[in-house]
Amino acid sequence: MSPEAGHLKPEKRFSGIPVSPGIAHGNVFVHWFEEDEIPIRNITPEQVSEEVSRFETALIATRAELLDIQERIANAIGAKDASIFDAHLLVIEDRTLIDEVLKALDRDRYNVEYVFHRVAERYCKSLSEIKDAYLRERVVDIEDVARRVIRNLLGKAPKTVNNLERAHILVSHDLSPSDTALMSRELVLGFCTEAGSRTSHTAIMARSMDIPAVVGIHGVCSELNTGDHVLLDGYNGVLILNPSPETLREYGEIESKKEEIEENLELLRDTLSTTRDGKRIILSANIELPDELNDVIASGAEGIGLFRTEFLFLNRSTPPSEEEQYENYRLVAEKVAPHGVIIRTLDIGGDKFINGLDLVEEQNSFLGCRAIRFCLRHPEVFKPQLRAILRAAKHGNIRLMYPMISGVEELLQANAVLEECKKELRAEEKEFREDLEVGIMIEIPSAALCARLLAKHVRFFSIGTNDLIQYSIAVNRLNDEIAHLYDPVHPAVLQLIQMTVEAAHAEKIWVGVCGEMAGDILYTPLLIGLGVDELSAGASVVPHVKKAVQSLDAKVCKELTEEVMLSGDSSKTTARCEEVSRAHYPDLF
Repeated sequence: MSPEAGHLKPEKRFSGIPVSPGIAHGNVFVHWFEEDEIPIRNITPEQVSEEVSRFETALIATRAELLDIQERIANAIGAKDASIFDAHLLVIEDRTLIDEVLKALDRDRYNVEYVFHRVAERYCKSLSEIKDAYLRERVVDIEDVARRVIRNLLGKAPKTVNNLERAHILVSHDLSPSDTALMSRELVLGFCTEAGSRTSHTAIMARSMDIPAVVGIHGVCSELNTGDHVLLDGYNGVLILNPSPETLREYGEIESKKEEIEENLELLRDTLSTTRDGKRIILSANIELPDELNDVIASGAEGIGLFRTEFLFLNRSTPPSEEEQYENYRLVAEKVAPHGVIIRTLDIGGDKFINGLDLVEEQNSFLGCRAIRFCLRHPEVFKPQLRAILRAAKHGNIRLMYPMISGVEELLQANAVLEECKKELRAEEKEFREDLEVGIMIEIPSAALCARLLAKHVRFFSIGTNDLIQYSIAVNRLNDEIAHLYDPVHPAVLQLIQMTVEAAHAEKIWVGVCGEMAGDILYTPLLIGLGVDELSAGASVVPHVKKAVQSLDAKVCKELTEEVMLSGDSSKTTARCEEVSRAHYPDLF
């Protein structure tokens, strides 16, 4: 595809945000999205009921489209990713939005397409002005659903970006999650957009579908033409227009090297994660649904360090029954045996909302009635889950873990509910695990500060670094304006981790890390040096972490930690972590 020598066009590079790794090169297709023209006409009072009927029909048709997409994604790449479309389904079931449309129809007497468009537009404008970046990103979900409703009202088929017969690299201002979900992996080699972020649903879908993607390249649509030759680097967030022969050769070598590394990592599957000087690190995987168990087994993980149970509660009007939960937990325990599974009790609130549960709107939900606080307030939800876990533990090595424990009193309250469940099961003569191991997440600074007290009442700690970092340094990592302040190696964060590990070991209990730091090989030497006993990460990165552990010396890690703890300089800590990492496993970078 390279131009002949003597006719080379100058190479030009554009930088953005890498959201899905991989390299792709080929011809560009610039996708200019055109909004449907919304007709406007007056209606009579007698026509209002007809417009309401059309609106209801369009909502039903849109719901059917979304459920179809959800089912196709669940079958193709798993239920976890399909659950992204729960947010879309909530939009068309939003009574506030629907009632506002119905009131406007009756009041303003315009056709329903125009009325709905105005209401949805107002919703999006309000959300886009909210400071919370996570909520701002949900504007894309609402816009996606609104377009589908309007096209159904207009009697048009859903728009699609899959309208080319040749493989291409897609370039667009933005892409909706459904655009991404319905992409043909054979035809879309990769994509880049002008808008977007790492945490958008579009980015999540791209990673799940293994499509190289870069977002946030402002103005790129105007810089490129359909048919241009480009190279997309999803590792570093770069789009290269007219890549030179030298660039193509360089990236060809990178691709070959990456493939060779992945093949070598597969050979480590059945080996133990032990440092070169003999320190044993348990390496587990995080999961959200039983569907992911095959990936866990293939990764070589030693069981499951975090089973997030929230996804069992999604997309339903009532919580799952005790029996349904029991069957799910038992299945997981039996499949990962002889390894263990740590089941985290329901962690909702903050950025996770679930239908059918009594979640009130809060001014700051991250500091509100979430996780263990919600469960203690709602024993009708908490107790069936605890009973299911106790019963399932008879079938495998299950441990239980409470999220967001802030202090001893909260922990004792949770344990008291657990004892109630045991008493009930004994009375009912149902089998359960009497000596179930109980642990807690350390993700609030207060928990780390009183870790010595908490350690007397549990069998293990698991540090949730994502929340621990944001609560410690008061940074919402989803907020674009301050995301650069989200610092995993902030001196306060490292001291809290060290304090937690020392407290655990003083009471002869073990401590793991199940946040994103556990899966980032840049921080593997630091975490080993801090003395953690277990790392739990996404199944896809487990082989990389295992290779990192096996390449390191615990003594070197300890020396690194002692050095950076005295430094107190985050940038120097990051630089030293990178220096040690690259010296021991350069091929993973």
